[in-house]
Amino acid sequence: MGGTDGCDNGPAPRPLDHGLLRTVTATRYVTPLREGGSLPAIVEADDLGTYVLKFRGAGQGHKALVAELVAGEIARHLDLLVPEVVLACLAPELGRSEPDAEIQDLLKRSSGLNLALDYLPGSLGFDPLVEPPDSDLASRIVWFDALVTNVDRTPRNTNLLVWHNRLWLIDHGASLYFHHNWPPRDVPALEAASRRPFAAVRDHVLLPFADSIPEADAALVPRLTSEVLHSVVDMIPAEWLADEPGFGSVGEVRSAYVAYLSTRLQEPRGWVSALEETTR
Repeated sequence: MGGTDGCDNGPAPRPLDHGLLRTVTATRYVTPLREGGSLPAIVEADDLGTYVLKFRGAGQGHKALVAELVAGEIARHLDLLVPEVVLACLAPELGRSEPDAEIQDLLKRSSGLNLALDYLPGSLGFDPLVEPPDSDLASRIVWFDALVTNVDRTPRNTNLLVWHNRLWLIDHGASLYFHHNWPPRDVPALEAASRRPFAAVRDHVLLPFADSIPEADAALVPRLTSEVLHSVVDMIPAEWLADEPGFGSVGEVRSAYVAYLSTRLQEPRGWVSALEETTR
């Protein structure tokens, strides 16, 4: 496989073996989205699509991309609306005409394989006071965010969009924060970390509307089988998992993600009980 980090340097990118995710090549940097510290950007790609590109050279690096991918695909399996996730090849020359030195440096650091999400043109930021969600949907979103420990769905930054009169979930790079400091991989330590309640849920923007947590739990757990979790984790490009401290191989890292999520879904789910208490 030629190119850098799984990307083809030729004029026509070829499909890559990354599970069910498509791979596109960014052809034009359109504009930065100056939200947060990671400077995502709107880009055009060789499939004529427009995407929000998340850079591996920004902020938390490739782990934010791993979280975005895993959380987004889990949400999809739960029938929650998320923009399509694709892998995006970024050539170093894309930033040559960019006048902003900070952005130009970011583009250089991020050459190779990045992650992007389908751009939703005309979407509007969600305001729960204007259009409150129904209890079932709110409960499912809160349950999902507690599962993947997503700390970034607050009234200050909802990371929810309304597009074609439906609620879409975006920006999951702050999820799965355990992987920034992996717990010891002996069974008791991993199990303790996996079962820990999600304290940050008390700041969740949809918490006041989520009064159907038991029903959401009963409906959503069966969807996340071992096969589903393996299929999602197998989508992560190997280069984003390589050289992880404390692991001997990429396969070990994949297994650790599956083990964490599988244990979190096992009975008794103390984090769900804590979530119910929070919503009362």
